[in-house]
Amino acid sequence: GKELSYNNLVDVDAAVMLIDEFEEPTIAILKHTNACGIASKNSILQSWTDALACDPVSAFGGVIIANGEIDAATATEISKLFFEVLIAPAYSDEAVSILTSKKNRIILLRKPVELPTKLFKTLLNGVIEQDKDSVIEGPAQMQTVTQKQPTAQELKDLFFANKIVKHTKSNTIVLAKNSTLVASGVGQTSRVDALKQALVKAESFGFEIKGCVMASDAFFPFNDCVEIAADAGIAAVVQPGGSIKDQDSIQMADQKNIVMVTTGVRHFKH
Repeated sequence: GKELSYNNLVDVDAAVMLIDEFEEPTIAILKHTNACGIASKNSILQSWTDALACDPVSAFGGVIIANGEIDAATATEISKLFFEVLIAPAYSDEAVSILTSKKNRIILLRKPVELPTKLFKTLLNGVIEQDKDSVIEGPAQMQTVTQKQPTAQELKDLFFANKIVKHTKSNTIVLAKNSTLVASGVGQTSRVDALKQALVKAESFGFEIKGCVMASDAFFPFNDCVEIAADAGIAAVVQPGGSIKDQDSIQMADQKNIVMVTTGVRHFKH
């Protein structure tokens, strides 16, 4: 295929950081470093099908990453979409033939290498350094703060959504169900706008909001997001907590009879 561009490399880096959060067979599709589709299923093929269904419009020209081998059946389905880069730890011989049948595709084989733990950014006439966001909160770190407790499936979906929100540009809201991204509101200047964007996107692609979970990368300064989410059918919410008005959001969740859990960790991707 063609050479990797600067933008390709930035997207590949974001894709690797995201996929490393997942252990089950998972495929993610990214555009401009944000996931527009991701699913963890019993097979890579099913993960691809469900990830693409999240937002087939944004997936066009995206970067695709898998954490398992791409076989012929999966390669055939992926080849139906125009994409910039595909990354996987292994490919079957037949998959390689299928994927390389069209020009200008970049097919990358990911090999295990140790990744840096620091981030550097040029600002004005200097450079700043910080540790990478390597915190991974599991269900054990999720504290239920509402009267209603999460089901096992809701807790699993909250964990899944929280991994995605960590790698999505702030302000961001992620909606998920059955280990599949349903929609996200990305890079908005207000959290309410991020939620509204996610709800509109989910409905535009025919997803049922009822029973979805919601993840927020930062706390809720007001209870409006919780009220809007509950009225839309969201069943459970995960957020860092830490606002001086946390209790307002918790009370709203209790009033609406939905679940809220907090993690104590804020993920702000800038």
